[in-house]
Formats: sequence, structure tokens, C-alpha cells
Amino acid sequence: MVGAGTDSSRPAREGGPVIILVEPQLGENIGMAARAMANFGLTEMRLVRPRHNWKHQKTLATAANAAFVVEAAQVFPDLRSAMADLQFVYATTARERGQGKPVVGPQEAGTAMATRLAAGEKIGVLFGRERTGLENDDIAAADEILTFPVNPRHASLNLAQAVLLTGYSYAQAAAMPLPFTRKETWPPADRETVLSFFDYLEEALEQRGFFRPEHKRPVMSRNLRNIFHRIGMSEQDVRTLRGMVVRLIEGPREPQTKKRRGPKQPPKGWKGELDQG
Repeated sequence: MVGAGTDSSRPAREGGPVIILVEPQLGENIGMAARAMANFGLTEMRLVRPRHNWKHQKTLATAANAAFVVEAAQVFPDLRSAMADLQFVYATTARERGQGKPVVGPQEAGTAMATRLAAGEKIGVLFGRERTGLENDDIAAADEILTFPVNPRHASLNLAQAVLLTGYSYAQAAAMPLPFTRKETWPPADRETVLSFFDYLEEALEQRGFFRPEHKRPVMSRNLRNIFHRIGMSEQDVRTLRGMVVRLIEGPREPQTKKRRGPKQPPKGWKGELDQG
């Protein structure tokens, strides 16, 4: 769902490696790549010889809330000019190209990108054409090859998938925080509240013959208490569990009596007798 989980009131992440798309053919793929970039705070997209009229309604629609990445994308006539101000460049490919370049996976590349960017370097990642990928001359212009641990028989990723994996690898290495964490609604139950619940529960179980044979009661009691200790109960948890046990022991509550309704009111303009039945 477009926009699901998006919180526009929080500050946006910015920066990350420059994403360079070489001769992308479909505006939709550019839009989806932009959305993948924005997911992990990557904001600079560069396009090398994209197809004419690449920016259209489908491009912006597939970018969803990341249309700002598309609008700010720079277009270059060749790869050399697109890389001119970068200090380090990765080329992505799923095939061995025989160029003798270092080959790294996403975890290693993500760590290196985070380190280099923190030191003030400008990093770029090259992605090739949808159908054929990067050409050998494109890869020759890069410092290292970035590839992913895909199934060799199904190694091809679409453009947005490859950009998404790269962004995730960088964000993970840069220790970017999760967008939310567990929200504690109730404080942890104090020890007396927990022990009181145990006493009540064990007394009820004893009355119903749970602790049999008798000599195993201490072990059974400890095991039972440890089950609840492992939960890490809040005050509300203890109240809910105790109330549940009470209802199991005492049976259902008396049904609530229905409130007596007043006499029916006659419809507007009624002049006859009103049936009170």
C-alpha cells in the first residue's frame, strides 16, 4: 500500500551513495528505483542516456512518495561525466566478467561505503540496463564489483530490487535506527503482585487436584512459576491472567439486566392512542 508506514512528521534521512542508472529504458523502473532509494535515505540519482521522455506519469506514480528523488535526478550524456566527482565506484553485476577486479558482497560493500562516506568521500554505485546489465567498458570504469548472493540459476534482479538491496546494505552498515521500537504501555508488575497471583493460582489448582502426586508439588510449582517469569509480565498482564482464572473458577458473571425502556413516543403529529405493548 502506497504510504503505509510513512511518517512525514519525522525528519528524512539524506545522503548515502550516489545511484547511477546507465541507459535505463523504462520510466517505471526509474520510479521504482527512486522509491527503493528513499526507503533507506539515498537521495542522489544520476541517469546516463535515459530513454527520451523518460519522466512521465508512470515514472512518478511508481516512485510513490519518492517523486522528489525523480525530480532531482541529474541526466548525463556519458558515464565518465556522471562519475567525474566521485572518489570510489562500485559496478553491480550478476556475472563474472574476467576483469580481475575485487568482488564484494553487500555486507562488505555496505561497511566500506559507510566508512568512506563518513570520511567525506563521495561514493557511487552503477546499475546497468534492464535487459543486458552493464557492459564490460562500464565495469572497467569502476573500482570494485558488487554482487549479491543470489541463486545462480535465477541470478537476475530487476533494477529496483538491486537498488533496494544496496540501500539496505548501506543503511545496515551505517547503523541507521529502526523507524520504531516496542512501546511499553504498562510498567512491569512488581514482585508482590506477581507472587500474590502465584499464591492465588496455586491454591485454586490445589483445590482441583492439579499437584499430584503430592511429593512432586515443589517441582511442579517451580516449573509453573518459571513459565510466567519468562513472560516478563506487566501489571496489566497479571490483572488479565488473574481475572481469567477467577472466571474459570467462579463461572460466568450474572448477565447484566437490560435497562427498562421508557414508553414509546408517538410519531410527530400522532393524535390517536399509543400502544404500550
